[in-house]
Amino acid sequence: MARVVVQEGPFDAAAETAALTQGRTDIGAVASFIGICRADDGLSAMVLEHYPGMTERALERIAAEAEARWPLTGCTVIHRHGRLEPGAPIVLVLTASAHRQAAFESCAFLMDWLKTKAPFWKREEAADGARWVEAKAEDDAAAARWSRG
Repeated sequence: MARVVVQEGPFDAAAETAALTQGRTDIGAVASFIGICRADDGLSAMVLEHYPGMTERALERIAAEAEARWPLTGCTVIHRHGRLEPGAPIVLVLTASAHRQAAFESCAFLMDWLKTKAPFWKREEAADGARWVEAKAEDDAAAARWSRG
């Protein structure tokens, strides 16, 4: 079962990787993704809001879908909320499997689905004011490649 956490504070990717793999001999590969807040278009901060309880359940469903599609031996998803300045880590995804292909693919799947299906509301702060972030067609297209049809 995946470990899913929504938290305000930073995470330690090395410690999370060690916690996922320590003492395990069935893991042959770990794929990881760390999303970092960029300073695009004069961005001074991004504020991520969420509805506690609902967000965790949605992330757990997304992680469970990855576990159903790939032979994972471990999975960690940590997503931050609150005010994040450029350079701050936002999200960590770790997937472990006996083989690299499952780890790579499931990690990419998780990020595509988190980007489009996780219930976070993003507001960008800049010198000229604040604006809500709209969904992007390219993110929807990336997530659609994982649709079962």
